[in-house]
Amino acid sequence: MDAITLEHVSKTYGRGRSTVKALTDVNFSAEYGQLVGVIGPSGSGKSTFLSIVGGLLPPTEGDISVADSPYHDLSARGRERLRLTTIGFVLQSYNLVPFLTVRNQFALVDKVKGTHHMDPDRFHGVLKTLGIEQLLDSYPATLSGGQRQRVAIARALYADPTIILADEPTASLDTDHAFQVMGIFRDLAHETDKAIIVVTHDTRLERYADALYEIVDGALSPTESAGSHDAHDESR
Repeated sequence: MDAITLEHVSKTYGRGRSTVKALTDVNFSAEYGQLVGVIGPSGSGKSTFLSIVGGLLPPTEGDISVADSPYHDLSARGRERLRLTTIGFVLQSYNLVPFLTVRNQFALVDKVKGTHHMDPDRFHGVLKTLGIEQLLDSYPATLSGGQRQRVAIARALYADPTIILADEPTASLDTDHAFQVMGIFRDLAHETDKAIIVVTHDTRLERYADALYEIVDGALSPTESAGSHDAHDESR
């Protein structure tokens, strides 16, 4: 079943001579149980695409449905509720609360979302794989960029959303950690029936995708996915 569908979606910024078309007639779908990759260079429209999928930006044209809810049928509050209960974001900016320890970043999720979160045993495995289980009492300012990114990824996963949208989630990570993160995403999609969309410029990560799209100058098209489930298993 499709978790997300976009039909003939376009996004235009500005007017007249300053008009910029960020997305052009985009058709896209992601199923539950899938890791979908969207590959493209900087400035290709990846972040705009992800913001529209997550309900953070309205499209100029076209229809979007997330978790069987057409966006045009939802009020602003309804979209907020959908993002809170259903969608998890992994952003390049980390968005960690500077005065909270890593442990309390997760406790904040409990306060915002309630008691629903990832199974403790699975989450402990995520912390261990990401190499941050020894950082729980550290503050963001004491962490490296890569460590902050891994904490931000863990926080998004801890909330246990059914749809995860990740914008360049491996940008600050070395190769081994990048492959480990993608392995976690792939396993979560397959084992817990989540829909996970990763937008990235890093073509090394293609092998983890069940479905793969390429975006160039705002035009999105499906491409052949490596989809190799034994991809770089030695790094996991």
